[in-house]
Amino acid sequence: MAHLFNRNVLLGVSGGIAAYKSAELVRQLQELGAEVRVIMTRGAREFITPLTLQALSGKPVHTELLDEQAEQGMGHIELARWADLLLLAPATADLMARLAAGRADDLLTTVVLATPAPVLLAPAMNQQMWRDAATAANAETLRDRGVHFIGPAEGIQACGDTGPGRMEQPDQIASAAAALFESGLLAGKRVVITAGPTREALDPVRYISNHSSGKMGYALAAAAVAAGARTTLISGPVTLPVPDHVAFHPVESARDMLAACLDQVAECDIFIACAAVADYRPAQVQGQKIKKGAEEISLPLVRNPDIVATIAAVEKPPFTVGFAAETQDVLAYARDKMQRKHLDMIVANDVSEQGIGFNSEENAVTILHESGQRTLARATKFNIAREILEEIARVYREN
Repeated sequence: MAHLFNRNVLLGVSGGIAAYKSAELVRQLQELGAEVRVIMTRGAREFITPLTLQALSGKPVHTELLDEQAEQGMGHIELARWADLLLLAPATADLMARLAAGRADDLLTTVVLATPAPVLLAPAMNQQMWRDAATAANAETLRDRGVHFIGPAEGIQACGDTGPGRMEQPDQIASAAAALFESGLLAGKRVVITAGPTREALDPVRYISNHSSGKMGYALAAAAVAAGARTTLISGPVTLPVPDHVAFHPVESARDMLAACLDQVAECDIFIACAAVADYRPAQVQGQKIKKGAEEISLPLVRNPDIVATIAAVEKPPFTVGFAAETQDVLAYARDKMQRKHLDMIVANDVSEQGIGFNSEENAVTILHESGQRTLARATKFNIAREILEEIARVYREN
């Protein structure tokens, strides 16, 4: 099923009677999972109010190119960069002519020129205007530049004429928008991923941690978004940029991470525990910096909660995937961990192997589950993440 999960759709509404359909179009786009923002031309505001589309989209409607308040937050360049798709519906004959000429004389036409996103037009005009040679030439020019079209449909028009020029119905336009993107293996599923190390405080200055960079978990989050999942990333301290379209929850300690995971598990379909969680923490955190003195000191440690086992043991657990980063007997340890913690799947890798351990750009793993195993040869972590998610999606559907 086509969807628009994790997609930002910028809807441009121009001045035609079909602008009234834009309200329903916003709803249709949202039902397919899109976040929608709206630009309205001056003509469009004669047919439908910005307040209507603001109430439906839940976002302020953008109307003016030279708007000081908008430029402070999301001006025309920010809007152009934000969009994954620029959808113009209705697209009047005048708007098509200005686009074909490369005009940038209002906010909407300026954004069209400034965006790297695909552009989809839903024309709406009188049948004779659509058949006019100038409009036909403009449409051909836009198609040659890579602009996509949906419609127009034929039928009785507001002016009483019958013929081509009616804007397609909102559900058809929304479906055409979704068809421009790959549907994804995990369309609409809620995926929670943990990533990075945890830090267990010794005192206000020092902590216990590990070498995890978070790269594998962040690659999984980006791949989950690409697969259409509604993705939440719960991350320990790392220096990586957060992938686009991810709900991000930064944490420090293992107990912080567990609390964040438990907050998310009720609405989670798939849980992927990729974080390198500290097994132990200091029994007592010192209130002041520990001063250098004796040649030796002892720091008693206590076990941290087991996050993946806890999630797998909730009353209605999600499909739970663990990671086993080992330095010896990798598959044996991983299979034991999967069975002992009642996991649906585990991903094992040998972090002692040069080039695929912590902080590396590549990885090589073996995926284990009840019905078998799959070995993934060395590749970039994003490509490994994509293949892991393919296997998760396949086994998840079979369960």
